[in-house]
Amino acid sequence: MTKQGPLKGRAARLGRLMPSGPSTAARTPFVLLVVLLLGGGLISLLLLNSALNQGSFKLSELKKKTTELTDEEQALQRDVDDSAAPDALERRARELGMVPGGSPAFLDPDGKVRGVPSEAVSPTSSPRPTPGADRTPPAPGGSVKPAETPRNPVSKPPATPDTPKTTATAPTTSGR
Repeated sequence: MTKQGPLKGRAARLGRLMPSGPSTAARTPFVLLVVLLLGGGLISLLLLNSALNQGSFKLSELKKKTTELTDEEQALQRDVDDSAAPDALERRARELGMVPGGSPAFLDPDGKVRGVPSEAVSPTSSPRPTPGADRTPPAPGGSVKPAETPRNPVSKPPATPDTPKTTATAPTTSGR
């Protein structure tokens, strides 16, 4: 075994670039920095993934609730539509004791009354005579003097000895 002498040429130049002695101290902070960056990135990805999953679960829950509420809204709208049908309104009005109105009278802007009003009577009861019903029909102009109109065109149930007289008017089927 021979002892090697000083390096010559290219080998000498490469030897000068290489550090002489142990250099692990310089690598330790770099390795720790890389490990910390990789670990932090991995943890942040896990947190982001769990947040996205939580949002996805909440979104699916809200979609399900929206579907349920839409179904409930449609069912309620069907109920409203069924209740607003003309036959249902008529049935409910009859249950409340309302009767179809008689013939109306209209007031012109100048104060003349057009038409002959009549009382609303129940189809099951006998009609009461309307005050002024024996008069002649209006003139060809179609107007009647205001003094000739009956005072109360709304029908009232006859007062019985048991019930006190009230001045309230009977409800109509218009709902107003």
